[in-house]
Amino acid sequence: MKKYPELSYEQLKRECNLEALDFKTTDELQELQGIIGQSRGEKAMVFVLSINADNYHIYMGGPRGTGKTTYAKSIIEKVSKEKPVPDDWCYVYNFSQTDKAIALNMPAGMGRLFQKDMEEMLEELVIQVSQAFNSDDYDRQRNEIVKMFQDEKNMYLSYLTNYAKEKSYIIKWSSTGFLFKPQLQDKELTDDDLEELDEAAIKELEQNKGDLEEVALEVLLKIKNIERATKKKLLQLETSVALFVVKPIINILKEKYRECKRVVEHFERVEADIVENIFNFVLDENEALTYDSVKIKNDSFFKRYRVNLFIDNSGLEGAPMIVEFNPTLSRLTGNIEYSNENGIMKTNFLQIRPGAIQLANGGYLILEANKLLSNPYTYETLKRIILTKEIVVENPGSQLGIMDVASIKLEPIPVDFKVILTGSEYLYYLLTEYDEDFKKHFKIFVDFNDAMERNEENELKLAQYINSYTKAKDLRPFNKESVGKVIEYSSRLVSDQRKMSAKFSKIIEIIAEANAYAANSKSSIVRKIDVEEAIKNRHYRQNKHRDRVEEAFERRQILIDVKGEKVGVINGLSIITVGDYSFGRPNVITVTSNAGREGITNIEREVNLSGDIYDKGVLILLGYLSEKFAQDYPLTLSASICFEQSYGGIDGDSASSAELYGLLSSIGGIPIKQYIAVTGSVNQKGYIQPVGGVTEKIEGFFNLCQKRGLTGKQGVIIPYQNIENLMLADDVIEAVKNNSFHIYGIKHVNEGMELIMGEKYDDIMTKIQNKLAYYRKKAEEKQKT
Repeated sequence: MKKYPELSYEQLKRECNLEALDFKTTDELQELQGIIGQSRGEKAMVFVLSINADNYHIYMGGPRGTGKTTYAKSIIEKVSKEKPVPDDWCYVYNFSQTDKAIALNMPAGMGRLFQKDMEEMLEELVIQVSQAFNSDDYDRQRNEIVKMFQDEKNMYLSYLTNYAKEKSYIIKWSSTGFLFKPQLQDKELTDDDLEELDEAAIKELEQNKGDLEEVALEVLLKIKNIERATKKKLLQLETSVALFVVKPIINILKEKYRECKRVVEHFERVEADIVENIFNFVLDENEALTYDSVKIKNDSFFKRYRVNLFIDNSGLEGAPMIVEFNPTLSRLTGNIEYSNENGIMKTNFLQIRPGAIQLANGGYLILEANKLLSNPYTYETLKRIILTKEIVVENPGSQLGIMDVASIKLEPIPVDFKVILTGSEYLYYLLTEYDEDFKKHFKIFVDFNDAMERNEENELKLAQYINSYTKAKDLRPFNKESVGKVIEYSSRLVSDQRKMSAKFSKIIEIIAEANAYAANSKSSIVRKIDVEEAIKNRHYRQNKHRDRVEEAFERRQILIDVKGEKVGVINGLSIITVGDYSFGRPNVITVTSNAGREGITNIEREVNLSGDIYDKGVLILLGYLSEKFAQDYPLTLSASICFEQSYGGIDGDSASSAELYGLLSSIGGIPIKQYIAVTGSVNQKGYIQPVGGVTEKIEGFFNLCQKRGLTGKQGVIIPYQNIENLMLADDVIEAVKNNSFHIYGIKHVNEGMELIMGEKYDDIMTKIQNKLAYYRKKAEEKQKT
């Protein structure tokens, strides 16, 4: 027999070339600039950030942990510094429509100044207005007006009194007006006196009373006119004094904010309202002595003059960048706070709070797509804001059609920002397919891979990344040997000697844990042994299910042999994934065959435990047999294939080559070596195709053999194409190096048949053909009878 394609131990893992790492520890390196191995995504990101057109928002797709958000933040931080700082936004009181709030914008930094100026203006007005209205000059002018009124009023009342006396009446004052009492010789007449008067005298008194009432009415009208004129003069005085105090203060502010037209207009409205309500600013002399600015802030009247600094961009250098990890509606668009006043929920313009969109206005907003879609109304609201280019703070109640009891209407704020959604590639294609608006707004897809090329450039960049991370987190530096171990671990994560993982979250876990082991051993640097310990313990924490499977093998609860030979029995290799941890599990596959015409029965399919891909693999076996053995005669065969002691679902075609060997063994009566396990897919022509998880599968069978005792014969057959996917553990490599374990890479089932059955291909084929001919003969005999 020919020499089978056995792999050398050098092929089982790609070790890091430490000579290419020109440093002793990572702190000698420059910190990483940009991101590793994502050139396609980087180019797309740089391109789209240079586009200022509408609706060029970004979707960054790729597996979680590849650094999408971190990269987006880093590149946007650079780009945003070259952009102008957007305006501040304030909400102020609407004096004409009190249930609405006015939005004012002004250059960055002026919002805080505007808020402060309004507070100081109130404090200054309270002091100056109180001084003005408590001054002797104001009292003198006011008293003069009041005295003039009293003098004129008294003059008319005196005239009325004298006129009444001429008409034999005296005037008495009541709360309802004048009372006229008749008199004779300065003596008020009683009812008895009136009865004694003759008819002519009574008639004269009644005539006089009518004349007196007419004159009294005229006097009252004149007094009312004088009173109105006096009030008007007093109001003019108050207004004059108020304007004398208020106008200079307001004019200074109007000049200060002259570039902001709407702010100047607001100051004009403020001035008019203050003058109209000037006495709310007047403290008496005792209050003025104990004046405290805090009282103004707590006074409900003065709230109308305060400023809600809604968006404060004074601390920015360039455009804002906001990352919102929990994009609920209120966190995205802002919210209106309420206070309980006598059992009624009320609010005002000072209780409006911004959301991520308002904070990102003029800049960039980074959101996770799946969280955006999982929060009610947020995605549709975001699309509407992008379309209308304006935003109003929205409470969930308004979205549900629930009217707020004491709500407030807000003036919309125009927005212009770029959205960066991060999520899976699968979600991007779903949105593209089922949401016609999505592609209109998110025109650029930035694609992030979960793996990158393993070359010297990227290996050095990974070392720089380790340096950047350890410095940022104040961790110990790594030496080159420990970096080499991280690089090898990175290749194992993607099961490819030519690639490294781009899931930096996994790398960060090892960096942090290795640093902890270095700290425990009092080492000033992270060594190779620390990384190995971190990887080992990480596997230990995750491999509870693997231990249970191995325990079942050890206690012989799962029937499997790794020695001897059996007909129709073969050890296949499968992989079990629990969360993000995978491990290999050997499976016994049994095959029975007999004469018949039923073909191949898949027991797993019959009991609904198989997936579509597994079923397809079984049908491929029938195609192989038909081409090989049914060219001249029909295939008279009934066979049954079963994964023994498998009680869960089975899918995938990686066991199809093993099933084919078991089927051929059963038909030909040729024993199969139980100490050789098999993985690999097969096509109808017999060519072996690559499968996934070969590293874990090999290690799973190796662990079983090691526990039962290595004989020097045990090994695994894998597809030749999977050789570059091997990143095996050191104990497996050592066993192969010592010739106590073997790994074979094959391209066709012909090689696998000779290897696992221990006979030449032609001899195997002859035995199978003879057995099939026997089955055919028995079938013909039965048909004749």
